[in-house]
Amino acid sequence: MELTQIRVLVSDFPGVYRFYRDVLGLQPQFEAESGPYAKLSPDTGHAAIALQERAQMAGVLGQLRARPEGYRALVVLRVDDLDAAHTELTSRGAVFTREPGPMGDRMRVAYLEDPEGNLIELQEWLALRERADGESAQEAQGT
Repeated sequence: MELTQIRVLVSDFPGVYRFYRDVLGLQPQFEAESGPYAKLSPDTGHAAIALQERAQMAGVLGQLRARPEGYRALVVLRVDDLDAAHTELTSRGAVFTREPGPMGDRMRVAYLEDPEGNLIELQEWLALRERADGESAQEAQGT
């Protein structure tokens, strides 16, 4: 089994698409501002977030519950410099629900929401965990 993407179901596809593209700065694999589907990646290009219009998925499934209340998903993005990312995203119109701050002794985090209330966490890793063999995750990746 292979994970290919995490898909977020949205009602206001153009608004959410513009947020992930223009505010968060993710790169679309193809332009699809009007939907009903898009896949966007950070500059590294390894992971992806897909957006899909809720109404289209309801048609595929024959049903779909009403828009969920409360947080149903958490999109996590790692950044090298949390304060710089916070400043840049704020200048693009992002409104943070929690300013940058510590999360334990290994990372700093900040939180914001997309236009439909999906929670986004930005992480800055301060220290890497060691693997069971004593090698750091960074050493294992050859960096």
